[in-house]
Amino acid sequence: MNFTVKDSYNAVVITFKGNVMGGPATAKLHESLSELKDQGKLNVIVDLAKVKFMNSSGLGMLISALTTMRNAGGDLRLANPASKIRSLLVVTRLVTVFEHYDSVQEAVDSFKED
Repeated sequence: MNFTVKDSYNAVVITFKGNVMGGPATAKLHESLSELKDQGKLNVIVDLAKVKFMNSSGLGMLISALTTMRNAGGDLRLANPASKIRSLLVVTRLVTVFEHYDSVQEAVDSFKED
């Protein structure tokens, strides 16, 4: 898995690509989130449109990222989860933990409402 980080109005969009399976990517993501916190950028959207597969370690990585941002006074929201990923969120009941949207734009707009 790799990811890119891009500013988008009043949020930062992190686009994941490939299989989200934790591992070394977890440390890289945590480092990126720390940099964002230091810059005062606390609204994060994770774009899952290009994610093919996610395992429990990948879910753990997202939960950790969510906790990091909420503890800093911000939030992390999901965008574009494919049907497989959405089913995984439902089965694990994480659908009640993560705010999720059908598009990045909807997720960006959700921060304007806060």
